[in-house]
Amino acid sequence: MNTEKKPMLNDQSTTIEELRNQVEKFVTERDWVQFHSLKNLSMAIAVEAAELMEHFMWDKEKNIKVETTKTEIEYELADIIIASFAFANRYNIDITTTLLNKLDLNKKKYPIEKAKGRSDKYTAYQEKDGNS
Repeated sequence: MNTEKKPMLNDQSTTIEELRNQVEKFVTERDWVQFHSLKNLSMAIAVEAAELMEHFMWDKEKNIKVETTKTEIEYELADIIIASFAFANRYNIDITTTLLNKLDLNKKKYPIEKAKGRSDKYTAYQEKDGNS
């Protein structure tokens, strides 16, 4: 019996690289790389996202089904992240660089002075000449 205690991992103590490595190890140990095409992984992300959305389907706003627990929702989100990390691993996408670049693009698309407090798409407040 293994009595060695696992260290507590959390967002403050774990890097994206460590998580990517754990996902890669999981996939490789099961010989699943052969199934991880761009199409299959993108579909897996969409399916897992749909499973998360299913917990909230037909509910009124701000009302989660009584039978839905936070743990179930966390696990659905984890499935999305696992599939996303597997996708990034297969296609050599640097998650940090890509995420920060996309945030920069979104800052331009949704400037605070135009987007603050609004839920509509950025096209709703673009100037007629196409500038934001």
